[in-house]
Amino acid sequence: MLEKMIDRSSYIEKIKQDLKNFKVCALLGPRQCGKTTIAMHYANLQRATGEEVHFFDLEDPDHLNALENPKLLFQNLSGLIIIDEIQKIPELFTVIRVMVDHYDKKFLILGSASQELIRQSSETLAGRITYTEAYPFRLNEIHEMNQLWFRGGFPLSYLSESDQSAQEWLKAYVKTFLEKDIPSFGFDINPTIVRRFWTMLCGYHGNIFNASELGQSLDLNHKTTRRYLDILTGTFMMRTLQPWYANIQKRQVKQPKVYFRDSGIFHVLMGIKNQKDLLLNAKLGASWEGFAMEEIISQIKAEPEDCFFWATHGGAEIDLLINTSKGLNAFEFKFSSQPKITKSIQEAISTLGLEKVSIVVPGDIEYPLSEQVWVIGLEKLLTH
Repeated sequence: MLEKMIDRSSYIEKIKQDLKNFKVCALLGPRQCGKTTIAMHYANLQRATGEEVHFFDLEDPDHLNALENPKLLFQNLSGLIIIDEIQKIPELFTVIRVMVDHYDKKFLILGSASQELIRQSSETLAGRITYTEAYPFRLNEIHEMNQLWFRGGFPLSYLSESDQSAQEWLKAYVKTFLEKDIPSFGFDINPTIVRRFWTMLCGYHGNIFNASELGQSLDLNHKTTRRYLDILTGTFMMRTLQPWYANIQKRQVKQPKVYFRDSGIFHVLMGIKNQKDLLLNAKLGASWEGFAMEEIISQIKAEPEDCFFWATHGGAEIDLLINTSKGLNAFEFKFSSQPKITKSIQEAISTLGLEKVSIVVPGDIEYPLSEQVWVIGLEKLLTH
């Protein structure tokens, strides 16, 4: 399978290192992003060294039957135990704690719910577990920007024979996610309403999320719309970017911004059928912003709680701020070959005390607009 030809060795090294330091390694990410392929690759490498590896898929009825008495089963297994779709049986976390504390077992667990959702079920594993987010394909793995941008990073979409077949796969993915995956996570919601909500979020992609406005359009209260957004965020479909607050007198935006995490899903819900249509669409700039933002966040391996935007009601704004131990990394995203220093950028530098703002554009270029403002192509940035 072509997916196996994509070099995802960084995940293999991360798993290897994590299992040296922790008894349990959790690899979390959206359904169909390649987690199982990564885990099986790691399993094969371990088997080649002579280690026993046992794999359990919680969507396989035979594996579920084998796990009727998980404690007894795990006690009698040697080597590494891999459990796929762990969120389907949260009761296993208690058994895993007993296994690592009293039987010195090691586990690699895979999940399609976020670290926050998994943590609610895995509090018993505190100090024993480490988390790694697995992303769909990223640009530094496949180096075909336009195809990745349009089709998104899900392997079976990106590797499709054509844009049309990629779109068909994504449509099926959305349908399955809404009708089967979300209910399997324990959420009792109407898939038809959630699809309408998700589709309407296309209009908010890269913009401030207005729960009340969206709720009125769907005849829902603002608490319900926020809950739907939380569900889509917790299952890796949406990114909710919180505002950064500065201690200034100007009125600052306090509502979050929202983004589709996979550009392919955004495009299919927007009805954008090919790359030519994308270039003519009014959402072109917002699409680029979301795509490039995800690439940078994954490259830096920034946690969601360290990612922000900043905006004032007067119009000053920075698209992305990543809070690091060395200070704020600031990014603006422009689908342009000749971006300029705007008053908004100047005000942000002055107000927030930013040392540098990177304006991220397509391509492999890099040059300064001033001492503090640099234009850099996304491909160039990802090789730094």
